Amino acid sequence: MSGRLNNKVVIVSGAGSVGPGWGNGRAIAYRFAQEGAKVFGVDLNPDTLLETVAKVREFGGEIATWHADVTSDEAVRSMVQACIDTYGRVDVLVNNVGGSKKGGPVQLDETAWDQQIDFNLKSVFLGCKHVLPIMEEQQSGSIVNISSTSGIRWTGSAQVAYASAKAGVIQLSRVVAVEYAKRNIRCNTVIPGQMHTPMVETRLAGQRSGGDIAGLLAQRQSRIPLPFMGDGMDTANAALFLASDEARFITGTEILVDGGMSARCD
Repeated sequence: MSGRLNNKVVIVSGAGSVGPGWGNGRAIAYRFAQEGAKVFGVDLNPDTLLETVAKVREFGGEIATWHADVTSDEAVRSMVQACIDTYGRVDVLVNNVGGSKKGGPVQLDETAWDQQIDFNLKSVFLGCKHVLPIMEEQQSGSIVNISSTSGIRWTGSAQVAYASAKAGVIQLSRVVAVEYAKRNIRCNTVIPGQMHTPMVETRLAGQRSGGDIAGLLAQRQSRIPLPFMGDGMDTANAALFLASDEARFITGTEILVDGGMSARCD
């Protein structure tokens, strides 16, 4: 297998998916493996990794898996050590874990706030915390963090903790990028918009439209200038570019993958 990430070792957190199809993490693991990476796919639920592994191995790609709660310092430490034990190094880290909970500052309770910050922001912090010393020793590395348009815009519903955490991911990435630039370590962010991933059917439709999947998809599409909705592969392709040597002079910045939604004024 040869490509843009030939023989690079890549940790992808959230490499499973909540349902069949191309969630962001599954698509990232698949595309990176297509480009020659040795993927270390991580998820809390081992069952969600089965389809990811099957898809990667269909074309002879290389993938190992690990189960971890990436909001736990010890679990992330063990995850990174397991990758080192398996492949000997870490060239790329993709912090992909995340998920939203509806509610503004009055409606959302404190426990839900804390869980959202841990899930969406602390997980990114811990991934960076434990991988950066390895990349520093190697004098090279690329980190790609997955944020959301909710971190930069109002996207249709109040989800104050999710939005705050995803905004934090963007700034965390910038801080890491500048601090570690002299060590030849890059850090960037992909900002997906209203993507059609398995989460729409399995989770969001029940939360936001009473189970009306078609209605929710139409509502989301109405916000997008392009006449179609992106999916996990679009997120994966942006992450692939940022992880690769093609982006060797790009750090501390973001790629929006939202079909033009954030450029609209309404």
